[in-house]
Amino acid sequence: MPIDGKIIKGRGAQGQVPNRFLKQERGIVHWEGIDELDDDDQPTQYLPNYPKTILNKVSSPDLRLEWSLNPYQGCEHGCAYCYARPTHEYWGYGAGSDFERVILMKREAPALLEQALRKPSWDVGVISISGNTDCYQPVERRERITRAVLEVAQRFRQPVGIITKNALVLRDLDILSEMAEHRLVRVAISLTTLNEDLRRRMEPRTSTAANRLRAMAALTEAGIPVQVMVAPVIPGLTDHELPALLKAAAEAGALGAGYTVLRTNGAVEPVFRAWLQAHFPDRAAKVATQAAHAHGGTMNDSTYGRRMKGEGAFAEAIARVFRLFRTRYFGDRVMPVLDRTQFRPPPCGQLDLFGSLPTGS
Repeated sequence: MPIDGKIIKGRGAQGQVPNRFLKQERGIVHWEGIDELDDDDQPTQYLPNYPKTILNKVSSPDLRLEWSLNPYQGCEHGCAYCYARPTHEYWGYGAGSDFERVILMKREAPALLEQALRKPSWDVGVISISGNTDCYQPVERRERITRAVLEVAQRFRQPVGIITKNALVLRDLDILSEMAEHRLVRVAISLTTLNEDLRRRMEPRTSTAANRLRAMAALTEAGIPVQVMVAPVIPGLTDHELPALLKAAAEAGALGAGYTVLRTNGAVEPVFRAWLQAHFPDRAAKVATQAAHAHGGTMNDSTYGRRMKGEGAFAEAIARVFRLFRTRYFGDRVMPVLDRTQFRPPPCGQLDLFGSLPTGS
């Protein structure tokens, strides 16, 4: 909870939550003898990380993804509902404040991707850039890791998908438009609300909805296929915006639309509940109850097949509204299938040159 009842501005999490893997927690000891978690807002730390591999095989039956690549761990966007928060616990950090203010940067990602793409066993599966944390979060403006990853994909003619809620994606329009000419890229823009006051509280360091819609329009104009992801739909808070969100995205040129219903897996639940209580105390109980009802009575439903869309009356009502207005505003629009047949590893050195010589040379 916020210190002294004050909301921490510019952050989604209102404090730390215990890490399930740690036996001890760091805190502040007051002169009154009261222990408190270190909840006060701290400057963001950017730490280099050195993974041995960068591609992750996606086996979840709920996700239509093959491979994912995440240039960053943790996300400064600070979305209160973010399902990726518990992954920070594996690194020894908390899913609350730590997730937003300790960002691990995988600067070797481009080199590791090239290494993976050169393996004879590579199956040319579509790589989703992001999938866990946003590849265009604020630090990308300086680090340019995502751009370097795209440059590798461009050289190899490797098909990729991108999901983001940051208009910074437009910086890489030159690469994306060239890849789109060869049907090698698609972009999904996450759009949760058109209410700017709610957006500032719920997703404090993201692009505004207006800028995301402008990004959709600019990508579309450049020939890059765009999909809107209304994710998550939050019962009692954002579900009433579904028609307006779909209409706005369609008018911006989006070819496809998808959605998920809020679920607060693992440590996300205490983070989201604390955020609700801090910002919307008058409706916190209602939102939590309706979100739970949409998942069989629990906000923490992780059952394959229902965790993304939910079940029950609330979930079915959301599904009906989504289908109705997707049909109304999108008609027969479809996202194009990416082309895997153009994959060509470029030469990388002397051995490649010798390997390309005719037999007998």
